[in-house]
Amino acid sequence: MGRWKAVIPIVLALLVALTASFILYRWTKKRVTPDVAVTEDLKIRKVAVAKVAIPAGTRLNRDVIAFASFLQETLPPGAFSDPKKVAGRVVLTPLRPKELILNSKLAPVSVKVGGVAVLIKPGKRAVTVKGGKVLGVAGFIRPGNRVDIMLRTKGSGKNKIVFENVRVLATGSRLGRSEKGKPQPVDTFTLEVTPEEGERLALASTQGTLQFALRNITDNATVLTTGANMQETLAQYRPIVPTDRTAKPEVTRRVGVGRAPVRAAPAPRKGLRLEVIKGLNRTVKQY
Repeated sequence: MGRWKAVIPIVLALLVALTASFILYRWTKKRVTPDVAVTEDLKIRKVAVAKVAIPAGTRLNRDVIAFASFLQETLPPGAFSDPKKVAGRVVLTPLRPKELILNSKLAPVSVKVGGVAVLIKPGKRAVTVKGGKVLGVAGFIRPGNRVDIMLRTKGSGKNKIVFENVRVLATGSRLGRSEKGKPQPVDTFTLEVTPEEGERLALASTQGTLQFALRNITDNATVLTTGANMQETLAQYRPIVPTDRTAKPEVTRRVGVGRAPVRAAPAPRKGLRLEVIKGLNRTVKQY
């Protein structure tokens, strides 16, 4: 009988503990899990993406197209699920690897041939000029950049900006000939200009030396310049010599009442002050 007196409290304590644990578990579950389970039907769609980097003007084929899974609701309009609808289209803007291929980034379906001709805006023309690494700003000019074009005319030594904010459609190299007849690489730059600008650009390329000035991609300001020549360039750092070397006239003034007028000394003339330092010796000369 004494044994049961010791066991009964232990059993009662276990029952109370189990009951409390069960009640706490049910309460916690109701707090975490909502009363009504919300289920959402997520639709997955496979769409075309760029498999590799695709430059503008490229005609798409299945070798450069891949397919990736996206949520239906996150897709922008113009995505392609059918490979037949995207193959053969021409890219208008460069595509990066795994970037979505959208209809807005492609030329119309009627355009079947790629190349620079697709990138030219209506009313514009593509004109190619040749030059070297200096003309191309040491190779930093890329398709899509905008440049100003300076012309240095033969014989006059005059340098002037003749075209501003010109779009570069393409850059490339072709094999030219030096004066001795040996092959040498010559860079070529294809620019987008109006027909009138194309006439002037073709003429300018034969009358002197062209030089490109690379613009910031967001800079669309027009800057009008008068040009520069060697004499004006060297004169920028010459000392300023006063042109008026005449002395100021004397000035009279009265000092006190009833006193004779006193003539003030003339103001000193302006000149040049030259400081010469030789070792530890320092001399100043006034001109």
